Amino acid sequence: MTETTTPAAVPDDAAPAPEPGRRCFGDGDPLYEAYHDTEWGIPVHGEAPLLERIALEGFQSGLAWITVLRKRDAFREVFEGFEPERVAAFGEGDVARLMGDARIIRNRMKIEATISNARAVLALHADGRTLDELVWSFAPDPRPGGNPSTWEQVPATSPESVAMAKTLKKLGFRFFGPTTAYAAMQACGLVDDHLSTCPVTLGRSSSNLA
Repeated sequence: MTETTTPAAVPDDAAPAPEPGRRCFGDGDPLYEAYHDTEWGIPVHGEAPLLERIALEGFQSGLAWITVLRKRDAFREVFEGFEPERVAAFGEGDVARLMGDARIIRNRMKIEATISNARAVLALHADGRTLDELVWSFAPDPRPGGNPSTWEQVPATSPESVAMAKTLKKLGFRFFGPTTAYAAMQACGLVDDHLSTCPVTLGRSSSNLA
């Protein structure tokens, strides 16, 4: 299985260098603006929230992120909050149910991968580990020089995302290559790729100076 050739790390509507004062991405769509302002790049912890991010980044592969975002409430409903114990118990009947639900992205491979990934989380628990500690063990050091100034400076993958994807694959996770792993690192706050001119970045800098 190969990943989309479009770098998942670069948001759908990202301009190479947005005008100062404008968001990195999402301007003009309230749902996308809220995601940009309050979620993207903010640290995420917990088994269900992290499994959700991993699953949705997998569903995004080959599609625009806003497509997934608009369906997220439905995803949360049909996957029972992405609680690993519940999703791991899904069987063929659940796969058929999900394939028939037009509110979500109906891709059998991605649906089955999400169930498999939930089972991999339970295997981690049986081994005395957590998805939280595993994911966050790949958090890189802060980028030298601070936030990027253009999207050209944002990679599609990183050494850490390559290592994360390789490790999770060995542990039974599916549909999670290095590009998807880097996008998940952005979504979960392991890296902060808001551009240096973004209001989010400028707001954090102002807070640090206060």
